Amino acid sequence: MKFDKTELTPGLYFVGVPIGTARDITLRALDTLASADLLAAEDTRSLRRLMEIHGVPLDGRKVLALHDHSGTSVQERLIAAIREGKSVAYASEAGMPLIADPGFELSRAAAEAGVMQTCAPGPSAVLTALALGALPTDAFFFAGFLPNSKSARIAALEKLRDVPGTLVFYESPKRLGAMLRDAATALGAGRKAAMCRELTKKFEEIQRDTLENLAEVYQAKAPKGEVVVLIDRSRSDSVNHLDLETDLQRALTDMSMRDAVDLVAQAHGLPRRQVYQAALALGKG
Repeated sequence: MKFDKTELTPGLYFVGVPIGTARDITLRALDTLASADLLAAEDTRSLRRLMEIHGVPLDGRKVLALHDHSGTSVQERLIAAIREGKSVAYASEAGMPLIADPGFELSRAAAEAGVMQTCAPGPSAVLTALALGALPTDAFFFAGFLPNSKSARIAALEKLRDVPGTLVFYESPKRLGAMLRDAATALGAGRKAAMCRELTKKFEEIQRDTLENLAEVYQAKAPKGEVVVLIDRSRSDSVNHLDLETDLQRALTDMSMRDAVDLVAQAHGLPRRQVYQAALALGKG
């Protein structure tokens, strides 16, 4: 692709890069990568490779690594360079900077320092999944990655039960089955959901079903690649007794009666006594 090398105003330039297909990059992003005095990236190898694909030369410039373990020294160096009159471009490993990305701390430091910052926007896995998931897009809530432990994950999901919009998560393929199982327990087995995998790449896949059915599929076999999970908002004002029983049975497999009743009562917005009676009925069945 053609790019223009121009003189940039001193400041911080966030650059959106492709989430998969390299040709999804914008011309403005290429211009910025070609023109910045100093480059920084969450993954220096992936940025170098992207620039190589599009013929953008480094021309002797360094690419500094800025990730979760780089501390504040790199941030301070980048801010100091801007104060000296240089332009700095930062790119995430994939997609838009600052979305589940360490660039947030750099942005905050730049704001505190009072230096100019702007963005050359690009692809986003969140928005791409919403476009393909066939769930409502009028309102959505991006929750990033859920906690690793089961109890913390369920607690986090419970807090999102009544969000009036589509829920969006990033998830590790190895944890996908467990995450879907816990979502079915905390939010209701019958909620509609979509598993979006390898977006914009050769093996892109979208699977749409209920949380319960998707959990069964991916507990049996973990997928490969990057995963985005969408979960529909709660839509039922009246309780489906089959869903209530299913959620109780699921919760009771690895929780005490008390904890299972508390969890399901919160998930369905029901009085605890009503759910407790349903649990007792299951035990007698």
